[in-house]
Amino acid sequence: MVKQVNAAHILVKTEKEANELKAQIEGGAKFADLAKKKSTCPSGKKGGDLGWFGRGQMVQAFETAAFNANKGDIVGPVKTEFGYHLILVKDQK
Repeated sequence: MVKQVNAAHILVKTEKEANELKAQIEGGAKFADLAKKKSTCPSGKKGGDLGWFGRGQMVQAFETAAFNANKGDIVGPVKTEFGYHLILVKDQK
């Protein structure tokens, strides 16, 4: 049972933009570089890094996606009230 996730994310306004960024990452672009350039979240300045978080600390759709992914996975786009997220699961414990 995963108790905490260490993740980074990129937050954008549209699903189309999220899918385009995901394709760039799959093509070799660095997640952190795209987060710095494209993310609308303040965490973008840190490459999208959110650090460690447990259950109940993030909005439900984001939390579910992050906790159901495996280390190293990039999941999304995940829609929340904030927009569309790409989530990089960096570690789990």
